[in-house]
Amino acid sequence: MHIDNSTVVLGIESSCDETAAAIVMGGNDVLSSVVSSQIDIHAKFGGVVPEVASRAHLELIQPVINEAIQLAGIGAERINAVATTIGPGLIGALLVGVSAGKAMAYGLDVPFIGVNHLEAHLYAALLEEPQLPFPAVVLLVSGGNTLLIHMTAPGEYSLLGATIDDAAGEAFDKIARFLDIGYPGGPAIDAAAQQGNPQSIEFPRAMLHDGLDFSFSGLKTSVINYVRKNPGVASHDVAASFQCAVVDVLVAKTLRAAQQVDAKSIVLGGGVAANSLLRSEMQRVGSAAGFHVALPSKAMCTDNAAMIASAGWYRLRDHGPSGLNVGAIPHLSLTGSTVRGNRAGRK
Repeated sequence: MHIDNSTVVLGIESSCDETAAAIVMGGNDVLSSVVSSQIDIHAKFGGVVPEVASRAHLELIQPVINEAIQLAGIGAERINAVATTIGPGLIGALLVGVSAGKAMAYGLDVPFIGVNHLEAHLYAALLEEPQLPFPAVVLLVSGGNTLLIHMTAPGEYSLLGATIDDAAGEAFDKIARFLDIGYPGGPAIDAAAQQGNPQSIEFPRAMLHDGLDFSFSGLKTSVINYVRKNPGVASHDVAASFQCAVVDVLVAKTLRAAQQVDAKSIVLGGGVAANSLLRSEMQRVGSAAGFHVALPSKAMCTDNAAMIASAGWYRLRDHGPSGLNVGAIPHLSLTGSTVRGNRAGRK
């Protein structure tokens, strides 16, 4: 099959609590992107309930796919391939998307591509900046991951650093829950921090000058201990000071990584990349240091199917289809089947 700028890919995403479908042509031309969020469903529980998420995906997956095709203004027969998230994620949620994707591919008699959700986040910036200068250092920050990745071209990357405990997004969620300021945690902390003083409390910057790995567990504990010792402290000051501590570490290590590998670009990806302070500080610090800074739109930071379709287009072009025998892999890592080479550049 010849893959070019006219190749149309249907992307499907169902790894957690967003049911999404998108139509992308040529790897970066987004014809439609539909996301049905389950935030309201899970808010009462303070977090994602896997069984509830799976049932919601079952109800939403086909209507969302149909809407994406309709909004794209094409017929289903125009779809050349189907790309679906196969992992990492919640096994029940993944199975809904994988089953729907395989059924679509089989019914349309087109290739099926299994996509690593983490890899797809690397393509979010390319959707909006197809001419992104390489090599790039990507900071991938989400509820489950905090990774620094050296990306020399689409599909060519190696791991520079990762969290040794809590991911940044996980820390945001836990502190938001502890402060009882709303769900989901990331946007709640961001909103509360707008009203607070980020210099009011000096929280630790763990491993700030130690390599390219991250640690946020100690910071989380420090915040909890401080609030318990100072019960009258304003939640917005805690949120602002905590957020500042996280962002300081993320920005400093990303800049150090970019300098070490002589990158041309710094790229953000993942749900936490929508954080307003992280975006502004990365832009300010990265630009001042001479790097091109690519910040995907907030819609492309959170889970979506456009990035799945984009990653699927590149994988189909470079590696061919996955086949219908591929299954859901809940603990799929970025250092598995989709990363070439080993952990590189760590000092």
